[in-house]
Amino acid sequence: MMTRISVFIFWLLHFLPFPVLVALGNSLGGVLYRIAHERRKVATINLQLCFPDMNEADRQALVLAHFKMFTRGVIERCILWWGSAQRINKMIRVEGVEHFEAIKGQPAILLTPHFVGMDAGGQWIAQHTDTVCMYANQKNLYLTDLLLKKRSRFGNQKLYSRQQGLRPILKGMKAGMPFIYPPDQDQGIKDGAFIPFFGVPAATMASVPRIALMTGAKVVPSITRILPNCQGYVLTFYPAWKNFPSGDDIADARRMNEFIEQRVLEMPEQYFWVHKRFKTRPEGAAKFY
Repeated sequence: MMTRISVFIFWLLHFLPFPVLVALGNSLGGVLYRIAHERRKVATINLQLCFPDMNEADRQALVLAHFKMFTRGVIERCILWWGSAQRINKMIRVEGVEHFEAIKGQPAILLTPHFVGMDAGGQWIAQHTDTVCMYANQKNLYLTDLLLKKRSRFGNQKLYSRQQGLRPILKGMKAGMPFIYPPDQDQGIKDGAFIPFFGVPAATMASVPRIALMTGAKVVPSITRILPNCQGYVLTFYPAWKNFPSGDDIADARRMNEFIEQRVLEMPEQYFWVHKRFKTRPEGAAKFY
């Protein structure tokens, strides 16, 4: 019951003007920074690992900025879930759209690392082409169903759980549907390897080059950035990677991580620092969290 009440309140928020939602996100982000001790600790550890030369005052200022951006991304999702297509498109400026248009109708991977604005970019993409993607089941079945409905509200999006494996993803790609793939969460090294991320060994999936090889897909990174104040979002499509896959999965995974590092340096407050990116450790290495 409490979940349904919370969703109802969240639905009500989408009637508010965008500047009010921005202010609400920033305010709640400041509150979460103070009360979400576990996630603040995770973000702090991640930044200590990735930016060891940063002083503590600057590090905590960055953690606070991240919490505000993270919460904005959550709050503004009410527009993505219930707002009109016109309102969503008004919020989002697109750069490099020619790279997106170039892969329509052919196998492609839209590489979408975990930045806080990624859902906004996903909804713009869904309005312009049908895609395939994977999702993780939530503990609450009602929330799982809600997420699936809202992420597939435009077009004919195909969402498959991780338990269903790659087969339906590959089938959709071969039918010309881009695969929206966030490659930068720690899912162990069963299908990957430890690849440096800001100099720290990080469990990194090698599935991107393997899927590209199996399907002949082009890899086009797509990054969504939340703009300052009430300016909305900018979705940037990058040119399809050349010489990818190279035949060396480790080198390709390193290239992917290095690309994500470059984007993090452009907007460090917007990367998912609250995720335990370095949870899986090499054998015998001490745990970070």
